[in-house]
Amino acid sequence: MKKTIALVTGGYSGESVISYKTAVTIKNNIDPERWICYTIDITPDGWYYINRAGEKISVDKNDFSIIEDGRKILFDAVLIGLHGTPGEDGKLQGYFDCLNIPYSTCNAATSALTFNKRYTVAVAAFGGITVARSIHLFKDKPISGNEILTALKLPVFVKPNNGGSSIGMSKVNEPGALQEALDKAFMEDDQVLVEEFVKGREFTIGVFKSKGNLIAMPMTEIISKKEFFDYEAKYDGASEEITPANADEIIAEKVREAAKKAYAIFNCNGVVRIDFIYDEVAGEPYMLEINTVPGQSEASIVPQQVKAMGWSLKEFYSALIDECFIPKS
Repeated sequence: MKKTIALVTGGYSGESVISYKTAVTIKNNIDPERWICYTIDITPDGWYYINRAGEKISVDKNDFSIIEDGRKILFDAVLIGLHGTPGEDGKLQGYFDCLNIPYSTCNAATSALTFNKRYTVAVAAFGGITVARSIHLFKDKPISGNEILTALKLPVFVKPNNGGSSIGMSKVNEPGALQEALDKAFMEDDQVLVEEFVKGREFTIGVFKSKGNLIAMPMTEIISKKEFFDYEAKYDGASEEITPANADEIIAEKVREAAKKAYAIFNCNGVVRIDFIYDEVAGEPYMLEINTVPGQSEASIVPQQVKAMGWSLKEFYSALIDECFIPKS
């Protein structure tokens, strides 16, 4: 008997536009022979399912159900394709835990932790993963640019501590540009991470579980046409993404092992994408961040890596749904 799956998209942040692109890819590659899929749009105005007649049907949040053709539809599992809040920061995961509905992403604790970039690198460092030096700033506890530059060496990256898609992020090469970058980041978040620049090659790699096996996908090298991999580089074609990366096997193995180690340390679930800078002088990868709901539009990195692995997207999403029904630790 087919199981009924909710595909959750939308969100409360500027990343919702990316969520809708991700949802299109996922929906187009759900195996209709195995799953019945309903798309649920979560917006600040409400949670909705649009039926075949084009009508908005409100979700009953008491049990996460909808009514279609007079029938109450309950879901066996949830595919979360929602970037930013509330799908990537643990809020939805906690809600589904309360309802005892399995889902395709990391649990609430891991999602909340990895959504905070500073806490992510702190835990990674504690677990023996190499990370760049950084400072965590709070809007209500300002410190001067001189204090920051006493602790860190230029250039630095300044980015909102919570959130993704490189929104509000800047690279600072000169002391005079620091305050503007801080102001830009604080417009997006009340917390900001200032992180030392690590010179090297930028790699990103997807990791997921299937049938009890931890699989690191073929990694991608990102060569930005801009100073760094910002929103425009990610989504407007201002970068070159080489999948699989043209890298020596020694480098590839170090990145794979660091990625799988991070997946285990953070008790991840579903597919995550982990970003690294590989310092060729030091000969080691520096972990930047963990994306627990990575972008999955047709041209996004995770679908590229799935295809490079020799899988179809239909096989991939079936594997993610199957994992929902395996008991988690």
